[in-house]
Amino acid sequence: MASVFFTPQLRRFTSTPEVQTGAPTLREALEAAFAINPQLRGYVLDEQGELRKHMAVFLDGRMIRDRAGLTDAVRPDSKLYVMQALSGG
Repeated sequence: MASVFFTPQLRRFTSTPEVQTGAPTLREALEAAFAINPQLRGYVLDEQGELRKHMAVFLDGRMIRDRAGLTDAVRPDSKLYVMQALSGG
Protein backbone atom coordinates (compact mmCIF):
# COMPACT_ATOMS: atom_id res chain seq x y z
CA MET A 1 0.00 0.00 0.00
CA ALA A 2 1.11 3.56 -0.67
CA SER A 3 2.18 5.66 2.32
CA VAL A 4 1.24 9.31 2.90
CA PHE A 5 3.41 11.32 5.30
CA PHE A 6 2.97 14.89 6.55
CA THR A 7 5.97 16.84 7.75
CA PRO A 8 6.11 18.00 11.38
CA GLN A 9 5.42 21.67 10.55
CA LEU A 10 1.75 20.86 9.99
CA ARG A 11 1.50 19.22 13.42
CA ARG A 12 1.66 22.71 14.95
CA PHE A 13 -1.85 23.28 13.59
CA THR A 14 -3.59 19.90 13.47
CA SER A 15 -3.14 16.15 13.74
CA THR A 16 -1.29 14.69 10.76
CA PRO A 17 -1.97 10.98 10.37
CA GLU A 18 0.41 8.67 8.57
CA VAL A 19 -1.82 6.87 6.09
CA GLN A 20 -1.54 3.59 4.21
CA THR A 21 -3.80 3.55 1.16
CA GLY A 22 -4.49 1.67 -2.03
CA ALA A 23 -5.60 4.88 -3.76
CA PRO A 24 -4.69 5.12 -7.47
CA THR A 25 -4.34 8.93 -7.56
CA LEU A 26 -2.88 11.65 -5.40
CA ARG A 27 -6.30 13.18 -4.74
CA GLU A 28 -7.68 9.87 -3.47
CA ALA A 29 -4.61 9.31 -1.31
CA LEU A 30 -5.04 12.74 0.28
CA GLU A 31 -8.76 12.07 0.76
CA ALA A 32 -7.82 9.00 2.83
CA ALA A 33 -5.91 11.30 5.22
CA PHE A 34 -8.71 13.88 5.24
CA ALA A 35 -11.19 11.14 6.19
CA ILE A 36 -9.16 10.60 9.36
CA ASN A 37 -8.75 14.33 10.08
CA PRO A 38 -11.11 16.57 8.05
CA GLN A 39 -9.46 19.73 9.46
CA LEU A 40 -6.27 18.84 7.59
CA ARG A 41 -7.99 19.50 4.25
CA GLY A 42 -8.07 23.26 4.86
CA TYR A 43 -4.32 23.39 5.45
CA VAL A 44 -3.49 21.41 2.31
CA LEU A 45 -6.18 22.36 -0.24
CA ASP A 46 -7.74 25.71 -1.10
CA GLU A 47 -11.46 26.45 -1.60
CA GLN A 48 -11.35 25.05 -5.17
CA GLY A 49 -9.83 21.77 -3.99
CA GLU A 50 -6.41 22.61 -5.45
CA LEU A 51 -3.12 22.30 -3.63
CA ARG A 52 -2.42 25.55 -1.74
CA LYS A 53 0.47 27.64 -3.06
CA HIS A 54 2.40 27.25 0.19
CA MET A 55 2.22 23.43 0.03
CA ALA A 56 4.50 21.00 -1.78
CA VAL A 57 3.88 17.32 -2.42
CA PHE A 58 6.56 14.86 -3.46
CA LEU A 59 5.53 11.55 -4.94
CA ASP A 60 8.30 8.95 -5.02
CA GLY A 61 10.96 11.65 -4.70
CA ARG A 62 9.57 13.98 -7.39
CA MET A 63 7.39 17.04 -7.10
CA ILE A 64 3.87 16.34 -8.34
CA ARG A 65 2.86 17.68 -11.75
CA ASP A 66 -0.88 18.31 -11.33
CA ARG A 67 -1.43 20.79 -8.48
CA ALA A 68 -5.03 21.49 -9.54
CA GLY A 69 -6.57 18.11 -10.37
CA LEU A 70 -4.18 16.07 -8.21
CA THR A 71 -4.33 13.31 -10.80
CA ASP A 72 -0.73 12.08 -10.46
CA ALA A 73 -0.75 8.27 -10.43
CA VAL A 74 0.08 6.54 -7.16
CA ARG A 75 1.62 3.07 -7.26
CA PRO A 76 0.99 0.47 -4.55
CA ASP A 77 4.50 1.05 -3.16
CA SER A 78 4.52 4.87 -3.54
CA LYS A 79 5.63 7.26 -0.83
CA LEU A 80 3.98 10.69 -0.68
CA TYR A 81 5.36 13.53 1.40
CA VAL A 82 3.20 16.59 2.05
CA MET A 83 5.03 19.66 3.34
CA GLN A 84 4.96 23.40 3.53
CA ALA A 85 6.85 24.99 0.66
CA LEU A 86 9.64 27.36 1.65
CA SER A 87 10.44 30.58 -0.14
CA GLY A 88 12.72 33.47 0.44
CA GLY A 89 15.50 35.41 -0.99
